[in-house]
Amino acid sequence: MESTLGLEIIEVVEQAAIASAKWMGKGEKDIADEVAVEAMRERMNQIHMRGRIVIGGGERDDAPMLYIGEEVGICTREDAKDYCNPDEVVEIDIAVDPCEGTNLVAYGQNGSMAVLAISEKGGLFAAPDFYMKKIAAPPAAKNHVDINKSATENLQILADCLERSIEELVVVVMDRSRHKELIQEIRNAGARVRLISDGDVSAAISCAFAGSNIHALMGIGAAPEGVISAAAMRCLGGHFQGQLIYDPAVVKTGLIGESKESNIARLESMGITDPDKVYNAEELAKGETVLFAACGITPGTLMNGVRFFSKGARTQSLVISSQSKTARFVDTIHMFDRPKYLELH
Repeated sequence: MESTLGLEIIEVVEQAAIASAKWMGKGEKDIADEVAVEAMRERMNQIHMRGRIVIGGGERDDAPMLYIGEEVGICTREDAKDYCNPDEVVEIDIAVDPCEGTNLVAYGQNGSMAVLAISEKGGLFAAPDFYMKKIAAPPAAKNHVDINKSATENLQILADCLERSIEELVVVVMDRSRHKELIQEIRNAGARVRLISDGDVSAAISCAFAGSNIHALMGIGAAPEGVISAAAMRCLGGHFQGQLIYDPAVVKTGLIGESKESNIARLESMGITDPDKVYNAEELAKGETVLFAACGITPGTLMNGVRFFSKGARTQSLVISSQSKTARFVDTIHMFDRPKYLELH
């Protein structure tokens, strides 16, 4: 699957990032999201595959989206028999967030990117657009920290695994009212907190890279982004756990369902009979082959954002594969129309 789709999924996230970056700083988060969605859809529909969206954004807040169950790829067309040999068709599940951090793009802030994860059919966890309690940590702490432990306990475990003091640790937490007690506990334990307004996929993945100065992600964020983060961390060998949050009173946003009971019923209709189950990365991204791709829209910890120059643009992407056990940073120059020069830096 990697050899068939590797380059093309890079182009999918690149096109989404470029489209969204044109709206950077204009205060139009919905438009920045919408153009990323359409660019991603258009490029995926040019790929020789039969793809199915199992995780799509926008359901919670009526934002533009690639909807769950949508089929993409040349081999989903009505005239597919003219183009696709059924014995050779690649069938894949896809989790997407065409513009992770729409507010970051709208207000010109760092950390937004276009992301997707793919696996063979049935290889990615399919869930509604609920919230998820998450913990991410470096490979050295894999299966040592635990989402059921307190933040204080996990910080001590993490410090021991990394051979650091707790005071040297940096924990990323979403800046939300629901995290007030968590933030205070982390600080009381002696660790430092980096608050982010949006974009916890980048934070989760950064835990796996030495030198990012991010040692853990804790707290509650969106479930779709949790699956995408898990796919990347599965490939990188990092620690990731997630637990669905279905009680509107916990997230304090009013964006998921009308009641706890109706949300449980919805989970059951999707075959999720244990709503409180804690999932690890290998369960959320259980496919034999998993690929993750991201392209920076605005500058971030791992990647540069899109940089435009006369008649062209430069992007930086990250592609991670469980098959080849690689994490590739891809620097691309896009020539829109015979540029007078190419941007070197």
